Amino acid sequence: MKRILFFVIFMTWASLLPEAKACTGITLRTVSNQPITARTIEWAMEPLNMMYVVVPRGHKHKSLLPDSSAQGMRFNAKYGYVGICVEDEQFVMEGINEQGLNAGLFYFPQYGKYQTYDASMKDMTISDMQFVSWILASFATIDEVLENLDAVRIVGIDPRASTVHWRITDSSGRQVVLEVIDQKMHVYENPLGVLTNSPSLPWHLTNLNNYVNLQSGSINHREVGKLDLHAFGGGSGMHGLPGDMTPPSRFIRAAFFQSTAPVLDDAEQTVLQAFHILNNFDIPIGIQFTDPELAPDMHSATQITIGVNLIDRCLYYRTLYNSTIRCIDMRTINFDQVGYQAEFLEFSTMEPIEYIEVY
Repeated sequence: MKRILFFVIFMTWASLLPEAKACTGITLRTVSNQPITARTIEWAMEPLNMMYVVVPRGHKHKSLLPDSSAQGMRFNAKYGYVGICVEDEQFVMEGINEQGLNAGLFYFPQYGKYQTYDASMKDMTISDMQFVSWILASFATIDEVLENLDAVRIVGIDPRASTVHWRITDSSGRQVVLEVIDQKMHVYENPLGVLTNSPSLPWHLTNLNNYVNLQSGSINHREVGKLDLHAFGGGSGMHGLPGDMTPPSRFIRAAFFQSTAPVLDDAEQTVLQAFHILNNFDIPIGIQFTDPELAPDMHSATQITIGVNLIDRCLYYRTLYNSTIRCIDMRTINFDQVGYQAEFLEFSTMEPIEYIEVY
């Protein structure tokens, strides 16, 4: 309970600091059209207490509510799932279930507005930070999720905290984004597969038109009057790509890096390619703070990078303090027999360094 209270206070504080939080998501496909999703989670205040959670079939869930004396909707896990949590094992930020349904939440400050909490409807009310768990525990496809949205009311635990929006992808490769704006749910098909933060997804897709001039490869030379101009280096077709860390700029970069990535045969190699693309969104901690003395003792605001293979049911991750990519292979888990597990991802704040002996 102390961790939950700390996280609520932390979310409230961070909601006043737009630079504190960010997420960047991409979607790649193999030659055989196998979908691979990947994303980062940023938090610039201090290291998050990140965990992985393994949830068996039949596990009982209950939602937290703004009224701490009440409990929200209850549901049992129809499907087993694995996920990455922050601060509390109930707050799944990204995960996949045994049916290949993948869901994750992304910060959506200033543009989202949830439904007003109504104590008389607590039995169908779920907190935004537990909505991913409900999706993964309950459904196999996006259609099933959408058919049941009327059965839930999404609220924030603390109305001062940042709102979020959600990316949902199923094993067919279909992807949608769910946003709650002015207390109404909006579902957008997302054929591009990219997502960052505010503003709303349709705005980001429209904004792509401002960069219609960008292209892969190089512009080798161009005559201007009597001058013959030459590019200074490779990739000059992307000159003008925005380089700042705001959500609109990250969306543009992610869209073009994703769309120009070679399509590979192998799913695991595609996962690794996604991690390399997301290297470009590793946010230096120093740029997040006007006063450098306020910056926490961290190397980066990017606390975790996650990749998900929806067909083979594998969740990959690397963390702020360990760049080694680790994998939870769901094919090795019997969700009828496995016990509920929640384990911290980090036990050291020092990146491991391997020293090479030279003889």
